[in-house]
Amino acid sequence: MSFKLSIIMPAFNEEATIEAIVRKVMKYNDVHQLIVINDASTDRTPEILKSLAEEFHCIEVIDHLNNSGKTAALKLGFTAISGNVVVIQDADLEYDPEEIPALIGPIVKGLADVVYGSRFRIRKTGRVMYFYHYLANVMLTFISNLFTNLNMTDIETCYKAFKSPILQNMIITSKRFGIEIEMTSKIAKLPGVRVFEVPISYYGRSYEEG
Repeated sequence: MSFKLSIIMPAFNEEATIEAIVRKVMKYNDVHQLIVINDASTDRTPEILKSLAEEFHCIEVIDHLNNSGKTAALKLGFTAISGNVVVIQDADLEYDPEEIPALIGPIVKGLADVVYGSRFRIRKTGRVMYFYHYLANVMLTFISNLFTNLNMTDIETCYKAFKSPILQNMIITSKRFGIEIEMTSKIAKLPGVRVFEVPISYYGRSYEEG
C-alpha cells in the first residue's frame, strides 16, 4: 500500500532527549507528520521543540496548558492525524526509530491493521532492567489475553502502529496508563482486524535516568 506516516510523540520534561529522538525520527524519510504533544513541560522542552519545528516543517507541536498524562496527550494527538499509518513514539531514547520500518512493515505490505513492537518476542537488543517491571508486564499481558483471546506477548509496549482510521474512530475513556489495556481490548473487538507483533530492541532507563 502507499502510505503517509504520522508519528505521535507525547513529551513531558524531556529536554535531555527530545532533540536526539526527533532527529532520529526525521532521518526516516517517509515521515509525513510528526505530532509532538508538549504536556506542560517546565524545562527547556518547549523551546527545543519550537526550534525543531522551524527546522522540520512536518513537525506539529501541540501544547497542553496543564500536565495531563500520556493518555490525554495521545488522545489529543489522535485528533490531529493526517497520515494513513500511525506510529506511537515515546520522547525518551528507550525505543529506537530505526525500527519504525520493521514496525510498520506488515501494514505497508497489506498483511496487518495493527502491529505491536514486542520487547519479549525474540528480543534483538535490550538493556537488562528491573525484574518486577517485567513480571508486572507479563501479568498484565496474561490477564489481557484471557479477556481478548489475543496471544500477545507485550501489551505495555510503547511501539505500536495502526492504520489511522482505527485510532481516529476509537473512543478512549481510561486515564493515565490504562490506555494500553483499553486500546488492546477495543482492537480485539474490531471485526476482521489483523494484529501482528514484531520483535524490537529496548533501551530502558533506570530510575535515576528518568
